[in-house]
Amino acid sequence: MTDQQPAPPPTGEPAPEQAGAAKPQPAGSDSARWAATFREITTGPFGVTVLAFVLALVIGGLLIIVTDPDVTAAASYFFARPADFFSAAWTAVSEAYAAMFRGAVYNYDAPTFARGIRSLTETMTVSTPLIIAALGVAVGFRAGLFNIGAQGQVLMGAAIGGYVGFAWNLPPVLHLLLALLGGVLAGGFWAGIAGFLKARTGAHEVIVTIMLNYVALYLVAWFLTTNAFTRPGSNQPKSPGVKDTAQLPLLLGDQFRLNAGFLVAILAAVFVWWLMTRSTWGFRFRAVGSNQQAARTAGMGVASSFVLVMVVSGALAGLAGAVQILGTEKALTGGIAGSIGFDAITVALLGRSKPLGIFFAGLLYAGLNVGGRAMEASTGTSINIVLVIQSLVVLFIAAPPLVRAIFRLPAPNPVVMKGVSA
Repeated sequence: MTDQQPAPPPTGEPAPEQAGAAKPQPAGSDSARWAATFREITTGPFGVTVLAFVLALVIGGLLIIVTDPDVTAAASYFFARPADFFSAAWTAVSEAYAAMFRGAVYNYDAPTFARGIRSLTETMTVSTPLIIAALGVAVGFRAGLFNIGAQGQVLMGAAIGGYVGFAWNLPPVLHLLLALLGGVLAGGFWAGIAGFLKARTGAHEVIVTIMLNYVALYLVAWFLTTNAFTRPGSNQPKSPGVKDTAQLPLLLGDQFRLNAGFLVAILAAVFVWWLMTRSTWGFRFRAVGSNQQAARTAGMGVASSFVLVMVVSGALAGLAGAVQILGTEKALTGGIAGSIGFDAITVALLGRSKPLGIFFAGLLYAGLNVGGRAMEASTGTSINIVLVIQSLVVLFIAAPPLVRAIFRLPAPNPVVMKGVSA
């Protein structure tokens, strides 16, 4: 009797011993996956932003070395005692950046913890209107419109929101809400002028918004010459103080300037994220920004989208102005907007027009400003160095291939970058 071998399985069916067998994993697949992840991080937007900031700090350090008197004195006898030069250079750069850190993040030389964190709270306070205004600029950017008039919209929001705050007598919560709403409506109306002109006449929004900046500047200056906006018996161009019922409450007590406007900035970031990624309006805005002809073919009103985008963008900038006067300044002056509107453009670029990126970019930009003043007061280093650093950060972020070339990074994966920018 002969042993019979089992019949082989029919063609197309796996053998019993192979049916549940796992496919062999290629050796080194984990290392390849980690390498791909590292490449995505270093060559993506986040990695380029971090490297741009580091590169700007390095160049800023070189400028500090060149302009420091102790370093230049040590350079005069460099070949005799080179160690003195390098020691002076390290001292100048380390002390300058340490002073910037103490002024912007945490003052570790302060006697108490409360005094130490005052630097961080000041950075958060300065960043609040920057974040809100930059969110408005970003809405325009993502819809293909360049709202360069955030400065004027901040001014109008501060003027109208401040007027409601110091001229009206209302209950506490209602008074604050109406003052904020006044700033929103003023900023939205001011930017809506540019949107309407673009929709009806094709006027370029950059030119119109730049001109409206000057109109707003001189209009607020005129406001401060009228009886409605000036303090009784005073010739100074300064309004009465905002009533307590319209002021944004302080978050950490009287010893800090940080107020509830920072919470408003967080809510504004969440709102813009929802608007641009979860709402029908946001889809229209992004579609018009990507391809106007395709959006028009799909039945979307391109002209009406121009108006809506500018109104939303200006409303956020007006909210920034209202928060500035109701939470920080407490009175209207001609310089209340500072350079918030123009700095907001930089912050929107730093944050790549994404709400989360803008939030952290606003903190970074404010930290550089606050820390720069502390650096100048502590070490005598010119605050213009900080302005150079800010400009270089924007320059490098606007030219990612330049950063990759300097650090010899590979080109980003097109598939990954498409997913990031979506």
